[in-house]
Amino acid sequence: MPGCSFLVRSVVVCVFASLPLLGQTPVSGDASSAAAATESSSQKSTRLLANSNIKLGVGDLIEVSVFGVPDLNTKARVSSAGDVYLPLVDYVHVGDLTTDEAQEVIQKRLEEGGFVRNPHVTIFVDESASQAITMVGEVARPGTYPAIGERHLYDLLSMAGGLTDRAGRNVIITHRGDPDQKVELQLPQNLAEDTRNNIEVRPGDTIIVSRAGIVYVVGDVQRPSGFVIEDSSLTVLKALALAGGSTRTSALNKTKILRQTPNGVQEISVPLSKVMHAKAPDVALVKGDVLFIPGSSAKAAGYRTADAAMSLTTAVGILAVHP
Repeated sequence: MPGCSFLVRSVVVCVFASLPLLGQTPVSGDASSAAAATESSSQKSTRLLANSNIKLGVGDLIEVSVFGVPDLNTKARVSSAGDVYLPLVDYVHVGDLTTDEAQEVIQKRLEEGGFVRNPHVTIFVDESASQAITMVGEVARPGTYPAIGERHLYDLLSMAGGLTDRAGRNVIITHRGDPDQKVELQLPQNLAEDTRNNIEVRPGDTIIVSRAGIVYVVGDVQRPSGFVIEDSSLTVLKALALAGGSTRTSALNKTKILRQTPNGVQEISVPLSKVMHAKAPDVALVKGDVLFIPGSSAKAAGYRTADAAMSLTTAVGILAVHP
């Protein structure tokens, strides 16, 4: 083949002789080609703005582009060794490098190999397996989510299907590599109207959505239910009102609060009739309490033990009520 030696590198260059490897600027006389190239570059640059300088890791899928040499554009996944295979330059180690650092490495390999003069390489991360954001706790779809582009807390909550009915308002965000630096915040009742806590989330972060406390009201009441509460105070009278009130057959003065303690279930008697007539103070409830209001003597006989009363909580619905 004329003009080609038998060195391996020269053979490679000859094979790609028809490609514009040594000149990245389009032919000066072809204005339309220059305009198209400029527009393509502009679109690519815009696309990369929210994706620049991400640290690469195992499993990441990257898109490598060489400006002016579309035949060298490729997609590659970072191997377990932290390498990617690219045309001409073979394997390149990019693990633990940022996209900016990886671009410089590839550019150097292209230029030193004599493949491209003054190469300009851009890397776009299509899938960031190593820098995913983890969602756990009371969200509809816990799991890992890609950290592509600029992400905020509410974006991730939406991607995870939103909060469950038992979700609390407390959120903890931990940072990979710096677990002691935690961010704790309270979600507002209406995320759409209050975005003060919609903070930016970094690749590798873990977001933990807490479970709210639940107070159960069971027995001879209008609507036995479990009520999701936050740290705001909930008393016996308020809980009874949320459950629709007592019935005519309720044995008010046999009311008990069943509270889980390290030593088992504690029974706290509540003179509910006196409380309702302001002859005794209202009693504060805490998360996990079961407010049990028995009925007549015959019905109460069926609830002789605290365990039997607490078993009623499995049959009631949970209402997302935030007093």
